[in-house]
Amino acid sequence: MKIRKSTNTTSIVTAASMIVLLGFSSATMASGEDHNFTMATESGDRESAQGKAIARVAELVEEESEGRITINVFYQDEIGGPQELFDQLVRGNIDLMLTWPHTSYDERLGVLHLPYLSLGWDEALETYGRDGWLSEIIEPIFSDIGLEYLGPFPEGFGGIATRDTYATSYDEAREEGIKVRSQPIFPLPQTVEAMGFQAVPIDWSEVYTSIQTGVVDGDSSNVIFWDYTYFNDLLDYFVHSKHNFSFYSFLMNQDAWQALDEEDRGIIADAVDIVVNEQFENARKEDEKWIQKAQEEGMEYIVPSDEEMAGWIERVRDEVWNEAEESLGQEVMDAVRANATEPQE
Repeated sequence: MKIRKSTNTTSIVTAASMIVLLGFSSATMASGEDHNFTMATESGDRESAQGKAIARVAELVEEESEGRITINVFYQDEIGGPQELFDQLVRGNIDLMLTWPHTSYDERLGVLHLPYLSLGWDEALETYGRDGWLSEIIEPIFSDIGLEYLGPFPEGFGGIATRDTYATSYDEAREEGIKVRSQPIFPLPQTVEAMGFQAVPIDWSEVYTSIQTGVVDGDSSNVIFWDYTYFNDLLDYFVHSKHNFSFYSFLMNQDAWQALDEEDRGIIADAVDIVVNEQFENARKEDEKWIQKAQEEGMEYIVPSDEEMAGWIERVRDEVWNEAEESLGQEVMDAVRANATEPQE
């Protein structure tokens, strides 16, 4: 099947200069040569799941190559923010990245963020897995951008985290006038709006201050880990709306990938596969662990009723999926409608 954001220039130049000065950008490679790559995660410090994942990939690659291939790893904000890192990955100034798929280069990647694409863990793993039907759609899109898709890194279903008040339906969200931060990635703001909230696109580094100063009343579309870990002192409620399945992608600059011989590609791909498989086994338990911990620390965890969920699913799919077809194209959306999970009657 053929399936066919604003950036801070100064910080990008700074990040790129640092990378080049440190000598981490890749050169032309031949079989048997030593290689030194750089890999970054846009979110998470070295103790986070994302941080541990990139460190483990680097460790596995170095071990399997007997020290011939090394990967320098960088954690959240160490060499730039999410969008600038993605820009540098596309340009080849960094080689690998664990990132939320950004739609700034091709809005068709918005298919990865379509709301209510999967409605439960089993369906989500079938959809977003390395061999899932969604991979057939996104691999050629990443290739058009100049990136090699190596695999997914699932977290779980996102929700709406707020202070003072909460909503479990479109009407409640409208009545309360709740403003929530949304990732500036299509169609996440549109999804939150269709749920009845006021969506305010804000970069991750500015979320805490935005909640603290009242610019927004909370956060949206993240698993509870992020809202508990970073904003627990500000937020009171987490409504598990499950409107999006939160996951990251392992990506490699395509020029760097194609310059490798088959053996070295296999070493990197196998290392990512090991980490991806481990995460698929652990993601659900990890999410449940943080749900429990957040409740123990005073955050109220709320699951909408079946009726409330059905109302959101119907409204959001109708509004956002139809709007998405203009950006994603009919062929992509036909594949989505043919494969997406149908709500239980």
